Amino acid sequence: MYPVRTVAIMPDIPLTMVAVLCVAALAAGWIDAVVGGGGLLLLPVLLLGLPGGTPAVSALGTNKAVAIVGTAGAAVTYARRAPVDVPTAVRIGLAALAGSSAGAFFAAGMSTDVLKPVIMVVLLAVAAFVILRPAFGTAPAPGPATPRRILAAIALAGLGIGFYDGLVGPGTGTFLVLALTAVLHLDLVTASATAKIVNCCTNAGALAMFAWQGVVLWQLAALMALFNLAGGTLGARTALKKGSGFVRVVLLTVVFALVANLAYEQWIA
Repeated sequence: MYPVRTVAIMPDIPLTMVAVLCVAALAAGWIDAVVGGGGLLLLPVLLLGLPGGTPAVSALGTNKAVAIVGTAGAAVTYARRAPVDVPTAVRIGLAALAGSSAGAFFAAGMSTDVLKPVIMVVLLAVAAFVILRPAFGTAPAPGPATPRRILAAIALAGLGIGFYDGLVGPGTGTFLVLALTAVLHLDLVTASATAKIVNCCTNAGALAMFAWQGVVLWQLAALMALFNLAGGTLGARTALKKGSGFVRVVLLTVVFALVANLAYEQWIA
């Protein structure tokens, strides 16, 4: 049984580092709205920026508290302008809510040393998939999704990726975009819009569990969330304006930049 704490103790963070974390939250919100995976930027920055001795699970919980605000802003922006199948997205999202809650329950025992290699493997897998499928997500769906495809999306994008989101988190939005594009045959922009609704549910499930465990740094999260919201809203508008080709370019750029950064930290620094 996990000890229940009401509020996590806020560590002393230099003002310059707070500024860096806020800028990272802004950029992560934009990235997450365009291609998903803002946590791939934000979580490593939190892991590096929080003082030594801060539990890794506090970075995970704080990341969720920040991300849910930007994701919600992006979801609202997309829903107003993109052809999103909201009922299907909500069904997948409810499964993701259950999956992320279960994943977050097991996340308390994870350490920073485990997280970084996991993120590296995840990034390389995403990059390889997108490169090997150049036409992936460039065409709109030929028609409504069949019940079988919707059920597969609920299992994969809902329960499976939802569990991953609660357990580790970074890359969830990107995985959702890839899964929804592959299973439901959506174009990348529509998949991004649908993923935002699902991602709101995964974030909510994981955040509820982290809040119950008392590991979220709420004061820091509240400030960073404002910047994440601005980035998420702007990113959704950019993706809607530029289209699937732009989303693909941003996806590959983000993945390779993060792979290079994490490889440097893991083996060189």
